[in-house]
Amino acid sequence: MDKVQAFGKNFSASFTPFAARTQQYVKEQLGQAEDKTQLPPDYIELEKRVDALKQVHQKMLAVTNQYSHEAYDYPANIKESFGDLGRTVSEKVHLLSTATSPAEAQAALTAPPSAKPQPKTFNHAIARAALASSHLLQQQHSGPGEDPLATALEKYALAEERVGEARLAQDSQIQSRFLAGWSTTLNTNLMFATRARKSVENSRLLLDAAKAKAKGSGWKLPGQAKADGRDEEIASEEARVEIEQAEDEFVGQTEEAVGVMKNVLDTPEPLRNLADLIAAQLEFHKKAYEILSELAPVVDGLQVEQEASYRKSRDGTA
Repeated sequence: MDKVQAFGKNFSASFTPFAARTQQYVKEQLGQAEDKTQLPPDYIELEKRVDALKQVHQKMLAVTNQYSHEAYDYPANIKESFGDLGRTVSEKVHLLSTATSPAEAQAALTAPPSAKPQPKTFNHAIARAALASSHLLQQQHSGPGEDPLATALEKYALAEERVGEARLAQDSQIQSRFLAGWSTTLNTNLMFATRARKSVENSRLLLDAAKAKAKGSGWKLPGQAKADGRDEEIASEEARVEIEQAEDEFVGQTEEAVGVMKNVLDTPEPLRNLADLIAAQLEFHKKAYEILSELAPVVDGLQVEQEASYRKSRDGTA
């Protein structure tokens, strides 16, 4: 029997605050609460800033999470076969250079994979298309030397593959240095702030519930007995102590929430992560620029040579 009574007391102690908060919340929603403890203006301002920071993280992550998906720029209309994705462009160029017959050259393009399928990025797709086009032109070339366009396309294929690899390196850096950091801030730091704010709201509801109880507001849940006139006019000593305890709890929870929110807002981690994102993008574009800058004069030279050959041939037949 004693155990049952003890359980009843423990259950009542844990249930009563929840019931009081719920009752107060319903009263406020129905517009039946006489007074509502106001939070300090500075606290409200912190809440607005934290909400804005949370929205910023959600919005940015919704877009930048694409860096976690290899094929984010891979066109959906491209139809590449298993053979197309079997080997790297560099490997295929090497096999083509050692081929001694058209059959061996064709086999080089469709060689079985040496490892996992090749990346599905737009740059890699361009590289594979350029190499296949180069081979097709070279197969039909009957003049002396190599077809200049075929040569240019092969060099372009090799360059685009390098650009594609640089893009994958960029994505890896962004995943580890930006996405991981911002996800941690959203799912951990901002979550702590949310919980702290919830504790403030709960303590405020308890405080206002205690105040309403002391005033004998007369608002009762269905089934509850109405208080007599004496209880409605004068708060008991027990009610006064309850209010003081609720005020102390409210002040303590508010101070703690202020500290948590300031910590979230003041930490330099999000800005540091953003700097890492920019650095990764800059490194990728720098490498892409360098790779294409090396290629451009080579292709320009092939174009100049072909144009000179064309003019010479035209003048000779004039």
